[in-house]
Amino acid sequence: MVVCPNCKHGNPEGATNCEACYTALPATKACPTCGASVQIDATFCGQCGHDLKSASNSPILLPPPAISIPAAASLGLPPTVLTIPEADDPVVVSEEVVTVAVTEPDPATLPIVAEVEVPLPVEPFPVTALPVPEVEVASAPVSTRLQVAARQLLHLQTNTSLEIPPHLPVVHLGKPNDQIPPDIDVSGFPCAEVVSRIHANIRLEEESYYIEDVGSANGTYINHNILPKGNRHLLRSGDRIGLGKGDLVTFIFQ
Repeated sequence: MVVCPNCKHGNPEGATNCEACYTALPATKACPTCGASVQIDATFCGQCGHDLKSASNSPILLPPPAISIPAAASLGLPPTVLTIPEADDPVVVSEEVVTVAVTEPDPATLPIVAEVEVPLPVEPFPVTALPVPEVEVASAPVSTRLQVAARQLLHLQTNTSLEIPPHLPVVHLGKPNDQIPPDIDVSGFPCAEVVSRIHANIRLEEESYYIEDVGSANGTYINHNILPKGNRHLLRSGDRIGLGKGDLVTFIFQ
């Protein structure tokens, strides 16, 4: 997903212009850690949290140079001999004896401990729990999921309304063909020759409608602006949709 820097709208991967405000989208690159698509000026990867700035500016650490130490013979020093005692060498232990005098304490100097009577615990007075009255809680009514309101395309040249099928996730606009039959057939309208057989699609996603050009010969125009191939436009009530050049086949999204 490519986030628009102007209106913060999330656009699909590969889009070059924002489908909501037509702002040019920033270029992306692959995260060196997880391979996710991130913007070139991003600081962190949104997929794995990799620090993209430190990865590009971190210095390269080189191992310290090796230092050769000359042998003692080359320096003219006598060799050092270490003597390690054998396991069977006798160990000399001092036979000095220390005598410690132990005296018994005088009973007269011992502290006097007074006898203290500890009272027995008193049993608490029994408390009878009062019954808790039962309260009936009314169950909340089950909410019914509202269906998406029906949308229409008003043909300006003939003042004809065409309902967009609400049960289809993708609605094909065009003329009859052998590959993808159109869900909204415009072959009967005047100047239909400027419309391709497979011209545009209207997609329903999360109760919002989007329109995209699927490779038409004469293009798709939104409010007199060309809609680039590969980009989607979020349809709003009152948007003007032109199929082909010259504004000859025009619809109003309602």
